[in-house]
Amino acid sequence: MNALTDMSRLLDAVPLHDALALTEGGREARIVLNGMIYSLRITRQGKLILTK
Repeated sequence: MNALTDMSRLLDAVPLHDALALTEGGREARIVLNGMIYSLRITRQGKLILTK
């Protein structure tokens, strides 16, 4: 096996989510983990920020 095959297998094993789907086309989504609420925000530059 080569490194490309290994990377492809790794990517297939990890869930992939579209940020625009999570925000339903907006700029922000709330995510709950262990009772804590986090905010996922898409910046004007198209980057992601995750905060508590």
